[in-house]
Amino acid sequence: MKIINQYWRWLQKPVNPLELIETAGRTCYKSEKMINPGSSVKFAKMLKKSGHGSVIEHASASVLFVTNRGVTHELVRHRLASYSQESTRYVRYGGDMVFIRPVWWDDWSAEEQNAWENALRTCENEYSVLLKAGSRPEQAREVLPNSLKTEIVMTANLREWMHVFNLRCSKVSHPQIRALMRDCRNGFRKAIPVLFD
Repeated sequence: MKIINQYWRWLQKPVNPLELIETAGRTCYKSEKMINPGSSVKFAKMLKKSGHGSVIEHASASVLFVTNRGVTHELVRHRLASYSQESTRYVRYGGDMVFIRPVWWDDWSAEEQNAWENALRTCENEYSVLLKAGSRPEQAREVLPNSLKTEIVMTANLREWMHVFNLRCSKVSHPQIRALMRDCRNGFRKAIPVLFD
């Protein structure tokens, strides 16, 4: 059994998103002549302030999340995105399975930490027993816990990313997804501060 922390990484950063957004927006009014170096920042700020978000949808980004199954069950509820996820139906886990450490790990007592680790060892062992007995991975997966590590690729336009961060970074969001999405939002802030400040 291997335990890791969840993380994310860029698969495709938006390339010149503000310039694309400005070109798309100015097309509406045939004001392309107003495009000049640096004008896209002011234009994007104006769009964000006015709530004219449809123009922001022209730029998109793709991210790989390495997290637990519970988080991905919440993530895929955001329907204005595309997802490709590691399949427990087809992947045959062998040897050491990988699990995601809960973000509240340090708040747990030693007893709680041991209980969690013991439950995962049991799941890992029983999964192997089922496979050895002839079960297919799609059958054996019935004993796999939410803590199982999974990888999921998410692609969405920047307006949807803004919406996802608004919901999943809030105080009422589940702590595991909130920690992951806050870190991801910080990456978007560094890449496109005008939209994700």
